[in-house]
Amino acid sequence: MQEIKLLVQEQNVETVLTILENLKSGLIAEMQTDGKTLKTKTAQYQPKAKSATREENRAAEQGGSKYLSPSAFKKRLHAKK
Repeated sequence: MQEIKLLVQEQNVETVLTILENLKSGLIAEMQTDGKTLKTKTAQYQPKAKSATREENRAAEQGGSKYLSPSAFKKRLHAKK
């Protein structure tokens, strides 16, 4: 495992730590400042896997065309009111 050392001015320590903590989970195994080991955060948000809705699939569901016919558009417009 590689080790990277940074020399940071005292006034910028919190900013650098915030940036490092917000990196992708698992990238940093351990962080230390002046010999003190800091905890690394685990992922708070993990999106649920969904199948992507493709434009071709939507077009097929709406009757095979990407665009509505003028009469279908008017009908849909009046239905929303």
